[in-house]
Amino acid sequence: MNAADDVLLQVDDLHAHYGKSHVLRGVTLNVRRGEVVSLLGRNGSGRSTTLKAMMGLVPPSAGRVQLGTRALAGAKPNTICRAGLAYVPEEREVFANLTVDENLRMGEQPPVEGAQRWSIEQMFDYFPRLKERRRTKAGSLSGGEQQMLTICRSLLGNPLAILIDEPTEGLAPKIVAQVGECIRDMQRRGVSVLLVEQKLAIALKVSSRVCVMGHGRIVFEGSPQQLEADDALLQQWLAV
Repeated sequence: MNAADDVLLQVDDLHAHYGKSHVLRGVTLNVRRGEVVSLLGRNGSGRSTTLKAMMGLVPPSAGRVQLGTRALAGAKPNTICRAGLAYVPEEREVFANLTVDENLRMGEQPPVEGAQRWSIEQMFDYFPRLKERRRTKAGSLSGGEQQMLTICRSLLGNPLAILIDEPTEGLAPKIVAQVGECIRDMQRRGVSVLLVEQKLAIALKVSSRVCVMGHGRIVFEGSPQQLEADDALLQQWLAV
């Protein structure tokens, strides 16, 4: 089987607008089965909008999003989720008045064909702190604990692929390491991951490929090693 045959998540010529502002200008990328791809770029480059357009939260104005054989562009977010595509938003969006346990159970759904099945006990293995606080209301959790909870709630939907937006933003180094190990284990268990991450060192460590965005387009695609070796590209599209 060649690499093209193993593509699970495909985005072709995706466009999206906020009002009259043309934010995504023909984004094309793919994620293979069991692969972690990081989507990099400066703030405002279109990374988060790409995930939202894939998830149906921002209606695409043109282009194709496909998960396996399933065409998703233009579908409602709940339909996209049930097709096997999960989303971890940057804003976390926990159910503040529900406990950790209740939040986790809100994420559970039957797996689609070919998806890995996850359990709440596995989530507690990743993040023991959540087990300690399982009866605590989510609104009382720290930012790091809420991030753990959001990742776990999405995994309990038993997705084929997962979109993760800025999971380490504002987190302590110990929690960052736990999140990184969780992402690597998703990959080992066959889940495809498209990761938006501001911290370049973390993105390069967990990814097998990286895509760099600029002005609403993909301007580079390659291995972490290729990106690290290209100083001109780093300066043009990623340097602050």
